[in-house]
Amino acid sequence: MLASSRFSRCICARTLRQKGFHQRCVPAQALTSVHPAQKHSARFYASSSNSEVVGKGQGDVSPHPQASEMGEYAPTGKKPILDQPIAKSLYLGKLDPKFLVYPEISKEEFDELNELVVPIEKFFDNLDSKSIDVNAKIPDETLQQIKDLGLFGLQVPEEFGGLNLNATAYARVGEVTARDGAIAVTLAAHQAIGYMGILLVGNDDQKQKYLPRLASGEHTAAFCLTEPSSGSDAASIQTRATLSEDGKTWTLNGGKIWISNGGIADVFTVFAKTEVTTPEGETKDKVTAFIVERAFGGVTSGKPEDKMGIRGSNTTEVHFDNTPVPAENVLGEVGQGFKLAMNILNSGRFSMGSGGAGILKKLIGWTAEHATSRSQFGKKLTEFGLIQEKFAKVAVTVYAMESMAYLTSCVLDSYDNPDMSVEAAMVKIFSSEASWNCASECLQVLGGLGYMRDYPYERYVRDARIMLIFEGTNEILRLFVALNGVQYAGKTLKELVKKLRNPLNNPGLMLKTAWRKTKGQSVIGAKEMQLHTDVHPELEAEAKILDKSIVKFSGAVEEVLTQFGNKVVDEQMKLKRLADISIDLYALTACIGRASRSLCIGLRNADQEVLLTRSFCYEAEQRINQNLYELMPSKQANRAIDDTNRQIAESIFKHGGYAAEHPLARNW
Repeated sequence: MLASSRFSRCICARTLRQKGFHQRCVPAQALTSVHPAQKHSARFYASSSNSEVVGKGQGDVSPHPQASEMGEYAPTGKKPILDQPIAKSLYLGKLDPKFLVYPEISKEEFDELNELVVPIEKFFDNLDSKSIDVNAKIPDETLQQIKDLGLFGLQVPEEFGGLNLNATAYARVGEVTARDGAIAVTLAAHQAIGYMGILLVGNDDQKQKYLPRLASGEHTAAFCLTEPSSGSDAASIQTRATLSEDGKTWTLNGGKIWISNGGIADVFTVFAKTEVTTPEGETKDKVTAFIVERAFGGVTSGKPEDKMGIRGSNTTEVHFDNTPVPAENVLGEVGQGFKLAMNILNSGRFSMGSGGAGILKKLIGWTAEHATSRSQFGKKLTEFGLIQEKFAKVAVTVYAMESMAYLTSCVLDSYDNPDMSVEAAMVKIFSSEASWNCASECLQVLGGLGYMRDYPYERYVRDARIMLIFEGTNEILRLFVALNGVQYAGKTLKELVKKLRNPLNNPGLMLKTAWRKTKGQSVIGAKEMQLHTDVHPELEAEAKILDKSIVKFSGAVEEVLTQFGNKVVDEQMKLKRLADISIDLYALTACIGRASRSLCIGLRNADQEVLLTRSFCYEAEQRINQNLYELMPSKQANRAIDDTNRQIAESIFKHGGYAAEHPLARNW
């Protein structure tokens, strides 16, 4: 079943060579040899399970999954523990080869999921998205149809009336719902963040009271975190909740902005400052989460915002004026709201990869149809090299997006409470920027036609722009990715970095460092892992590039930590480059593993996947090498690009804008 998506059986490259399969694998089931990573895969732990797509989501790992007091969802089933993080291990020059064995689901699961998706696709095929965009509103009858399809309760357990989909099934449905940006945002605001806190840490009474009506769509949910003074800095919120003397009621006061579903929601997850007494007896302000009903009173919504894109979604201010909240409506523990907010946001970011890929695959089809029918200069558009390049680059990008998304979702489903927050952020960063750029490229192929509102391209471009902003801006998420990776590496490298930062007292180590650098090796001795032996022989070259790039990356991490130590947190330009390299490495892992699996099982069009992977590998390697060069210390690179950029920016801020003189100006 999809709730325990398993890692695929793929034939080891070593075995293939021994059997003489140098060009192409036969289907895996035709051979008896098994990929060595199979021993560690979720299939090994769950091979005797029979399962269903609907009715066995995350919540059913055990009859009564529990949440820790810190707001972390902790299923109690028999799934294996993820013993080594994927993305953060890259910062130490490591990658467990089992993650080159791309996940798969059974034929039964695949068929069940497709059966689930069919009516949803039919609905969106006939949806008038242009009207929703023009009128800036989703009609009530359309919302009711969405509710009738079960889309308001995708991850709610069956006992509360939901479909109980796991991460992989949720991502697959997201491919379809993303075709209309306004509806996709409405659904995500409702369930991915709106009532996700209740799923994660709600007690039995809270779930019984709220989930059935939220799953059916009788009630709509919203997530209230952002305030005028706290955008990315969520910990600085000013909304406050004060507990009554009898301890039975909290009084909520404050305002939130840019709240999706803010004007139509019946139930809000609201984050507010509360006074908390520490074990030492000190009183501190900490964030607490509350379940707030509009019916409690004192809840008002502003007028809908007039947005650039996703215009049909409802976005408003929400104000709380002495709103009484019963004490039993505290969500999780008092003072633990900030961590819960971060866990909620982390839980759904990965689906942006499948959703963006779903949109772009539709756009590729429509754009290809135009290119094959349109002629210029006596040739079809399909014959022009620059047009071919655009289609190729968009397809390569989509392949990477969906490969990353489904690798992430399947790991989430296959392990017991894995921390995939960094990987999910990587998917969000890559996919949001790719969706924006690729939608623009598809529009470009149509030229003037694409710019006209009679065609959907300009709407998709407008809708895509928000993806770089909401659920964590890409700038903040890049820092999140890099700092998590650097911190993980720093724990291992702590003593070494201390010595490297004090070279006079450690001359032997400095000589060793210099020698290793001449060999292109890091001081910690990260070595190539022979990853090419874990993939299909046709992808040896790509696996070797991944291998070498991981080793070089660990050296760059070591260099940055040595140069800046704890102050690396202030080196945002360096951190951005580290994040971008690690994102490319994760994407390479997903693409190579997926293409290798397709070859190994003889999947249709597997040769196309090899081409897509090779192209992505080439481009990713160029980006990685450029970022590695720019990470060099200024003396070594003979160029202080970061300092130059800081000086330019400081001049702009000092002058209140562009500081250079007009090109026609001179000293008369």
